Amino acid sequence: MKKRVLIFVVAMMCLPMALMGQARVDTRPHIFDEAVRSLKVSPRSNPYLPPVLVRGSNDCIQVNFDYLDYDVHYLRYSVTHCDALWQPSVLVESEYVDGFNYADIDDYEQSNSTFTHYYNYNIQIPNDNMKLLKSGNYMLSVFEQDDPEHILFQTRFSVSENSVSVLPTVTSNTDVDYNDHYQQLSFTLTYKPGTISDPYNELTAVVSQNTREDNVVVVRQPMMVSGNSVTYDHLRELIFPAGNEYRRFEHVNINSINMGVESIQYFEPFYHVTLFEDEPRAESQYLYDSTQHGHFTIRNAQSHNSRCEADYVVTHFALRTDGQLSGGRIILEGEFTRGLPLDEYTMHWDENSGCYRGDLLLKQGAYNYQYLWLPDGAPMARTGIIEGDHYQTANEYTILIYDRPMGERYDHLVGHAVLRFQ
Repeated sequence: MKKRVLIFVVAMMCLPMALMGQARVDTRPHIFDEAVRSLKVSPRSNPYLPPVLVRGSNDCIQVNFDYLDYDVHYLRYSVTHCDALWQPSVLVESEYVDGFNYADIDDYEQSNSTFTHYYNYNIQIPNDNMKLLKSGNYMLSVFEQDDPEHILFQTRFSVSENSVSVLPTVTSNTDVDYNDHYQQLSFTLTYKPGTISDPYNELTAVVSQNTREDNVVVVRQPMMVSGNSVTYDHLRELIFPAGNEYRRFEHVNINSINMGVESIQYFEPFYHVTLFEDEPRAESQYLYDSTQHGHFTIRNAQSHNSRCEADYVVTHFALRTDGQLSGGRIILEGEFTRGLPLDEYTMHWDENSGCYRGDLLLKQGAYNYQYLWLPDGAPMARTGIIEGDHYQTANEYTILIYDRPMGERYDHLVGHAVLRFQ
């Protein structure tokens, strides 16, 4: 008896230390090798939608990227199942992957007629070598075949069961203002009787605006449950700054001036595209512009195969402000910056020109972008300082609904919806 008590006491003493040692795993999209460029993750059927795959559909998740080098690199990938908050789940690999949890990237092609030499790689999941058995969130990691410990990049996608119907609405008549600086989201879930027994404790809703990683909202408690319907309404966390329409530019043709481009010059080994100087829009009147909610499209207008015939150009951004701002940094935001190290898409103050400037090596195409203010030490960047917050902005909202019944070991992604405020 004394021996059992001693074991119990030792175990209880070790438990807090074990919990303290369980640091959060950073599963955010991140490019660790600077040779990796133009990373894009989306459904194959629509490159402008968030990377969510419906189980049983004919669609798949497509991961496309370039590796800048003269020589081909033989690459592999693996996946990690995660919970609703993107922490690795307790499932073992054999529970969420059919077969081995790695596969070679066989679909690759060398660049052709470009100044920058690269190989373009393409992954489609699921495939004959990688079948996913569970719904939920997945982190995908890519590495060299002969060096699995050296991760080139990691990114995210999700698999939905689509067993719950999500009916969302968004309005500029919010609980904090009326047709001013914010938009408020609400949504209702409906499900088959008996499929969810305790909605108040089982469900987790995760909402993002324009697929940004920094403004994600997690809602644990709905406002109301009635029969087989769950309502999320009049919740303060579902009120988002409205922001502004994304800015746009194109450099699809390096032999002529494109939209948003001031000049094109060649300085070995790259073409350099200088965009027109931008100005803050916080005090400007709202102007509607049809954008792709932050996405980009690779395109060489003079080619039939942009995947391997679009070249890389140094793209020069400039933002003119009334002096240097303190207490934070101005960053470029768009799908093309996600996964890059923060310093790479940070704008830097140039005293000589009185502008913030930034340079990025980008593949030819059409791009959406905006300037965000990231306060020192803050987890979320703000639109209001540079771009302004206008209630009319045509934002895109993604809603993911997770269910973890009592006794279950992972978060099922049971429903999702994409809503655009028009």
